[in-house]
Amino acid sequence: MGALSHLRVLDLSRVLAGPWAGQILADLGADVIKIERPGVGDDTRAWGPPYLRDEAGENTTEAAYYLSANRNKQSVTIDFTQPEGQRLVRELASRSDVLIENFKVGGLAAYGLDYESLKAINPRLVYCSITGFGQDGPYAGRAGYDFMIQGLGGLMSLTGRAEDEEGAGPVKVGVALTDILTGLYSSVAIMAALASRDQGGSGQHIDMALLDVQVACLANQAMNYLTTGVPPQRLGNAHPNIVPYQAFPTADGDFILTVGNDGQFRKFVEVAGRPEWAADARFATNKARVAHRAELVPMIRQVTVFKTTEEWVCALEAVGVPCGPVNDLEQVFANPQVKARGLVMALPHSLGGCVPQVASPIRLSETPVEYRRAPPLLGEHTAEVLERLLGVSADTLKLLRASGVV
Repeated sequence: MGALSHLRVLDLSRVLAGPWAGQILADLGADVIKIERPGVGDDTRAWGPPYLRDEAGENTTEAAYYLSANRNKQSVTIDFTQPEGQRLVRELASRSDVLIENFKVGGLAAYGLDYESLKAINPRLVYCSITGFGQDGPYAGRAGYDFMIQGLGGLMSLTGRAEDEEGAGPVKVGVALTDILTGLYSSVAIMAALASRDQGGSGQHIDMALLDVQVACLANQAMNYLTTGVPPQRLGNAHPNIVPYQAFPTADGDFILTVGNDGQFRKFVEVAGRPEWAADARFATNKARVAHRAELVPMIRQVTVFKTTEEWVCALEAVGVPCGPVNDLEQVFANPQVKARGLVMALPHSLGGCVPQVASPIRLSETPVEYRRAPPLLGEHTAEVLERLLGVSADTLKLLRASGVV
């Protein structure tokens, strides 16, 4: 039994932040029911190519994007713009522990599916709302998307080449990181609310905002600004507080050198054949190296180009200096450590064959993550769920289908 196998989650969210939170809870054993619009479903179902390929190598209708955030869920199609659809969702909510939604502020109130309405029928419900800007404030009514929030929330002011380098300018992170982090924070908030409820409390409303999460995750860079009043600037692959801590060229590519303390720097310069650098007052301490970054980094570059990436990694790992290659995803999934940790697996899919998945990084010794279902087809579990939880008969289901409710 999974750690959360006693919980039922009603997932009304779509795209990434909400589904990511739902998938985390599902991986941990929760019974997650994904409510989708009949005939359309989650927006990401159409965000392809690429698509899942069947056993004959032909594209299916299942977009890879959708497949990344929806395993272990059941898909139920309900049109809750119709009164009967609203009734079905309310009944499901009355039998659920958690509801996740990412509609615009107030968007579900018109259907009687907002927190206050559902709290009245299920006071123990933990209701998590995910929006771009939160439930209040001057931007509350605006739509918010990851790319936009990366810019507005400051991340892109920190990402990209330095202003004095060719190709300088703001760059977004290569995955929708703000959405992912919001999903993670949301799952933590949900489990905290459940823990509070289980200690004698009631359910509650969780207000999650992409902008809040993005600003909170500026971490040391936020504090660099707040303690000095000086906005940090883009440094490319360099670190604002540590030197050397960036990518360096090698004879056949690049490698990452992450010297975290003065002892590691002394080991690095020994391997590099420049032991005198450790005794140089400009470079002996991290504080000095940060101050003299412009002098030290070119000197290191002149040394690193004479060995291959593998040679540097082997030599530095042998003396305990953290470093590594810059891998593409083919190299990532071929990496022996990635393989040993089982980070790639596959689940049988309803269209035949298997769908590849990236495994959960959560490792629990007593209640491990379970992989029960591949990401579902649109409406795949509508009949099963409505019969099991609400007692909807086959005849009633036919009428609901005929009227477009499900």
